[in-house]
Amino acid sequence: MEIRICKDPSELGKSAAGYVAGILNECIEKKGSARIVLSTGASQFDTLDALIKEKVDWSRVEMFHLDEYINIDETHKASFRKYLREKFISKVNLKKAYLVDGTESCITTLTEEIRKAPVDVGLIGIGENAHIAFNDPPADFDTKEAYIVVNLNDACKRQQVREGWFGSVDEVPKQAVSMSVYQIMQCEHIVSCVPYAVKAKAVADTLANDLTNNIPATMLKKHKNFILYVDMDSAKDIISNNIVY
Repeated sequence: MEIRICKDPSELGKSAAGYVAGILNECIEKKGSARIVLSTGASQFDTLDALIKEKVDWSRVEMFHLDEYINIDETHKASFRKYLREKFISKVNLKKAYLVDGTESCITTLTEEIRKAPVDVGLIGIGENAHIAFNDPPADFDTKEAYIVVNLNDACKRQQVREGWFGSVDEVPKQAVSMSVYQIMQCEHIVSCVPYAVKAKAVADTLANDLTNNIPATMLKKHKNFILYVDMDSAKDIISNNIVY
C-alpha cells in the first residue's frame, strides 16, 4: 500500500490521472490493449477531467464501471451511466464500454465480459461510510460473484443527497447492482482517489483499523498494488491523530 497526499483535489486528480495513464500505456505497449474500471460520484470529478487529457490510445481500452441504482432511468441526474457518458465516454474513443444498466439481468453479461481477461487498473472511490462501490457496511467479503444486488444503508443515502443527486433520502433507491468486493480485488492495480473533508473520517477509519466488513475499504489494504490518493482536507484526521500507514 502507498498513500499520496496532495495539496487539493485538482492536484490529486492530475497526479492520479498521470499514474493511471502510465499503467494503461504500459499495458497497451506490452499486450496491445488495456482494461479499466471507473468509479463515479463527486470525488472523481477532478481525476476524470485530468484523465481524458492524458495521452492514451483509448481505442485500445475497455472500460467497466462499478455500480448503478436498481431501476433508475439513464436520464435521471443521479444515474451513473449518465455520469460516465457525459464525463468520460463521450470524450474519449474507447474500444468498448460496459455499463451497469440497473437491472439484475445485466449481471450475467457483465460477469462474462469482465472475466474474459484481467482488469489492469481500477479507480475505486471510498464513500463517507467507507463503502467501496455500493458495498455498504457490513459488506459481503465472502461472495465470489462479480456483480451483486446490494441494499443501500442510510449513511450512503444521505451522502447521495448531500452531493446533490437526490432531493431527499426517500428519493434514493433502496438497492443497486454493484461490483462485489471480491471482483474489485481482482484488478491488477487499485487507485483510490478520495478528496474532501467529508471523507476524512472514512480515510482515517480505513487506515487505522484491521480488516473488517464494517469498514469495507479496509479490504483495499490487502491488495498487492493499492495506492490511496488524498488531499489535505481528507488527510486531516490521519495527520492530526498521527495514524501510521
